[in-house]
Amino acid sequence: MVLGKVKSLTISFDCLNDSNVPVYSSGDTVSGRVNLEVTGEIRVKSLKIHARGHAKVRWTESRNAGSNTAYTQNYTEEVEYFNHKDILIGHERDDDNSEEGLHTIHSGRHEYAFSFELPQTPLATSFEGRHGSVRYWVKAELHRPWLLPVKLKKEFTVFEHIDINTPSLLSPQAGTKEKTLCCWFCTSGPISLSAKIERKGYTPGESIQIFAEIENCSSRMVVPKAAIYQTQAFYAKGKMKEVKQLVASLRGESLSSGKTETWNGKVLKIPPVSPSILDCSIIRVEYSLMVYVDIPGAMDLFLNLPLVIGTIPLHPFGSRTSSVSSQCSMNMNWLGLTLPERPEAPPSYAEVVTEEQRQSSLAPVAACDDFERALQGPLFAYIQEFRFLPPPLYSEIDPNPDQPTDDRPSCPSR
Repeated sequence: MVLGKVKSLTISFDCLNDSNVPVYSSGDTVSGRVNLEVTGEIRVKSLKIHARGHAKVRWTESRNAGSNTAYTQNYTEEVEYFNHKDILIGHERDDDNSEEGLHTIHSGRHEYAFSFELPQTPLATSFEGRHGSVRYWVKAELHRPWLLPVKLKKEFTVFEHIDINTPSLLSPQAGTKEKTLCCWFCTSGPISLSAKIERKGYTPGESIQIFAEIENCSSRMVVPKAAIYQTQAFYAKGKMKEVKQLVASLRGESLSSGKTETWNGKVLKIPPVSPSILDCSIIRVEYSLMVYVDIPGAMDLFLNLPLVIGTIPLHPFGSRTSSVSSQCSMNMNWLGLTLPERPEAPPSYAEVVTEEQRQSSLAPVAACDDFERALQGPLFAYIQEFRFLPPPLYSEIDPNPDQPTDDRPSCPSR
């Protein structure tokens, strides 16, 4: 009898999106198939799957303990999010090579479905960093007697969604700083920087509008700039390792002494980057917008405005109140409000009082007692006559300006 061979072992996921990319979130059901193709007939002890999600951190540091001795300190830490095992064919034990309980698989292609549910608790977003990673995968293992097992691992992506349509992420971010340059015994004027962005939360592909004012009162030529930075922080054994990476940047015009530059919504686009990771205990990924002034021969003047890169973009009609108030505040502080050149005239008399109302108001009123008869006198008639008379013509010039008097005190001479 000629034993068959395993031609291929593959894993495919039932994707939840139209892009045919396996992306899931906490609470989702991960389902798929293990595809096995064999030539001839094989006998199998078991076909298993092992699904796991974990965050892992690892780095090393070299230390000197004396003039001739040195040692390396390893820092590692791991957090497990889930660990799922299932048997698709056969039984649990694979350590024996007995012929009992074997399953025969005939030549051809075979599919074996699997399914498991991700935990409802928050999961860290999939991530690959300098000193750590967050990974999720499914591994298939085919065990046969007297042969090494055939193994295959395939990763899938998990996004822990961050909705930027929340009040904290829709709030504007702003700051102001000033720096005075000194050269020996001479002190030049200050360099001032004010910057503001309309909100804290963004998604990849969006553009950040930067409102800033840079004033150079120093004697040097300076250059205003802006940049988005990603900061990766890794934690293990009470230590922290940090990596900072430039994501995107822009440059303004050079400013000579005494000049001012204003950015009325200068655009900086966010490239495709991984979302912020804020809930993992050993890996943290944060973003910031740095608006700064490049000063030759001195420390730069900079402002750091925190950013959160989310997964759920801004709703076009959601969070209207926060969005409108934020935009209004932005316009008032940075763009100024303009009033119309001439105020609008009040409505005409004919638009307010009809002729019937005026005539009816002049009709005689029946007297009921002595008090009402008194009201029919000349004073009452005078009041009624002017009750519905039209107001004076509208004019922006006061027809009766205050006449200056000679007894006003004069300004003291300087």
